[in-house]
Amino acid sequence: MEVKIGIQNAARELVVDVTGTQEEITAKVTEAVQGGTLTLSDVRGRLVLVPGEKIAYVELGHASTGTVGFR
Repeated sequence: MEVKIGIQNAARELVVDVTGTQEEITAKVTEAVQGGTLTLSDVRGRLVLVPGEKIAYVELGHASTGTVGFR
């Protein structure tokens, strides 16, 4: 699942491809915004940490698969 995180005072958003359900990610984001750190592990095993007080927005969606040609 693709997670886009907007961070305050940052020009670009952070895009992380994670495994898990929307409910799991939503629970982590809610906990972080209430005074914690958002901790996500991407599909390659890298760990991403974002301070909850710096999160501007979070967008959850499905990762787009590479397609070639016309649909």
